[in-house]
Amino acid sequence: MPTQQTKSQDELASANALVSKHPDNNKLDKFKEEDEEEEEEIDTAAVVVPPDSGWAWVVMVASFLCCTVIDGIVFCSASIQEHLMKEFGVSKFYVTFVSSLLSGCYLMAGPFVSALANRFGFRPVTITGAIFSAICFGLSYYATSVEYLFVIYGVLGGIGFCMVYIPAVVIIGFYFEKWRALATGVALCGSGVGVFVFAPLTNFLLKETNWRMTLAIQGLMVLSCAIFGLAFRPIQPITLGVTEDGTVVDEEKTKLNGHGNTVAPTPQLHQAAFTKPLPEGRFAYSMPNSAHNTYMGASQRHHYPTAAEIFKGMNLERRPSGQASKGTELKQLRKSQPTTPNGDPQQLTFNLHKELTTVGENEEEAENDNLLETEAKPVTIQARRHTVSGRRPQDLAKRPHGTGHDAAHHHGQSQSSRPMYRDDIFFTGSLTRIPQYQSQTSLAYHMSVTRLPTKQDMLEDRQKGCRICPEAVRRTLSTMLDTTLLKSPSFMCLAVSGFLTMMGFFVPFSFLPDRAIENGMSASSAVSLISGIGAINTIARIVCGSLSSFPSVKPLWLNNVALTAGGLATIFSGVVVNATTQWAFAFFFGVCIACFSALRSLIAVELIGLEKLTNAFGFLMLFQGLAATIGSPIAGALYDMTKSYNMAFYFAGGLILLSGFLCYPLTWISNWEQRRNAKNEPLPTA
Repeated sequence: MPTQQTKSQDELASANALVSKHPDNNKLDKFKEEDEEEEEEIDTAAVVVPPDSGWAWVVMVASFLCCTVIDGIVFCSASIQEHLMKEFGVSKFYVTFVSSLLSGCYLMAGPFVSALANRFGFRPVTITGAIFSAICFGLSYYATSVEYLFVIYGVLGGIGFCMVYIPAVVIIGFYFEKWRALATGVALCGSGVGVFVFAPLTNFLLKETNWRMTLAIQGLMVLSCAIFGLAFRPIQPITLGVTEDGTVVDEEKTKLNGHGNTVAPTPQLHQAAFTKPLPEGRFAYSMPNSAHNTYMGASQRHHYPTAAEIFKGMNLERRPSGQASKGTELKQLRKSQPTTPNGDPQQLTFNLHKELTTVGENEEEAENDNLLETEAKPVTIQARRHTVSGRRPQDLAKRPHGTGHDAAHHHGQSQSSRPMYRDDIFFTGSLTRIPQYQSQTSLAYHMSVTRLPTKQDMLEDRQKGCRICPEAVRRTLSTMLDTTLLKSPSFMCLAVSGFLTMMGFFVPFSFLPDRAIENGMSASSAVSLISGIGAINTIARIVCGSLSSFPSVKPLWLNNVALTAGGLATIFSGVVVNATTQWAFAFFFGVCIACFSALRSLIAVELIGLEKLTNAFGFLMLFQGLAATIGSPIAGALYDMTKSYNMAFYFAGGLILLSGFLCYPLTWISNWEQRRNAKNEPLPTA
């Protein structure tokens, strides 16, 4: 034993000597100093627990107003088509791209806007998006061609709208737990209210002014979302740490997940004592370059452990604000590690390269890492389950804007939370439908769905300067666009169904008033049909959300019935065109789109699980955005060929009906897929 220890020490000494001679050793020395400082930090993790009260209701109202403005304009954007056809002399097919690009980009930009919100926070992204889209609408006033509107109004305006809409919807899940279903339902009702308000308002503006002035006025309305976005302030997370008398899980029973990170399969949480939040402490861990550099598709969600997995088997406490961090907790961890027969702490063997690979992104640091890996080979490191990243209390005291809560708030959203690191961030229903929520306490649940930032992520927060694609953005995109999900038959069936639904989704908004006027209804009555769809959509969302909260109600079957009824109503809406039949169609179609929008996340969780929900929504937004872009132009082309609006409704209704039929066997497909995966899983090794 002494000979082996001496040999190991000699190898480490020779590696250090070699590194000290390297011309770029200053960077490595700087890293060593930072790593030594971080090693002295205590084990903590920041977890956001929704407040469910107070300012949360202000956030809900602000989200409702944002949805009212954005969705109101998007769903009524087809009102200017006739004016554009007259001024620029283009066909129905060609002019529909103006509104379809707006609605399509408004959805397709979802994953990329989510990544921005994860890095910079909901408030900055919302305000930036509102200002940007308002500028685009203002520039549309000077349009000289339809192609100009394609780019400025459609593509750029749609991206700006997405930067407002995504934060407005997602932030509800960040602020609400017990009342999440109610708050989300109220916020999303803004979509129906927006259609109800903006349909007659847009028609009035077009009559009193012209389409250019209408777009300019709408741009000013969009600018109001920047004011609403001010309410989206970040939530300071609670900080959990290991108590001095806490026990650490036996290192021999832990498993390495293949990336040098200790991951436990299930959380085992003890009773915790909670007082006030301490936002200073943060936890981070190292990941290999392969996980960081994997972009848009190859990274797996399990690469990023949750707080519950990291703190398995530990006694946790919530550290009160202003309490100085002590080094005794880390000492306690080390004292609790297994010891060798001679009384020295047991050494856990890691590859030093795995600890260093994520610190630097440039070639020089990578060269140093490779040098260490080649010369030193495996070296022993003092038993340490993970690398802690944070700031010492004295460092916080030196910051210019105070300490504690104020200092963390000044440091920005990056020090507070990463919303897209939560598995349930896109879940819009009641948490009682989630098995993880029912089987454990509230705090344990939030720890089980909160995935912690990597060491690289935290280092980027601490470093000044601008990065083209920071870790928080790359990680969100790689999670939302992980192509392994496309191998799931049940998800692909759901995605294709959503694609078909969205192809027909916007067609009635574009062609219903024109068909009504063509069949003898007045212009005001025709526009009121669009407002009616918005009002019915609002009521149906509330009813649908209430029904889905009952465990006995299956969201998938509710969705299937709504899509089937909506598709049939759309197909037969043109058999007899009068006020009665058109209002009947408005009712069924309003219920159809309400159920489709409200139940997506619930269905996705039932089929593929909560841990893949973020990944699912990334692709669903892309699929549905593409469908919204091409759906209305195809309907416009059918009108140009037949000069009949009924063909457009046959097309839209047939797609919606087909999408409903595709969802009927989803339960069977999901069960079959689970059985297949269970058979293919490797047997656990002893």
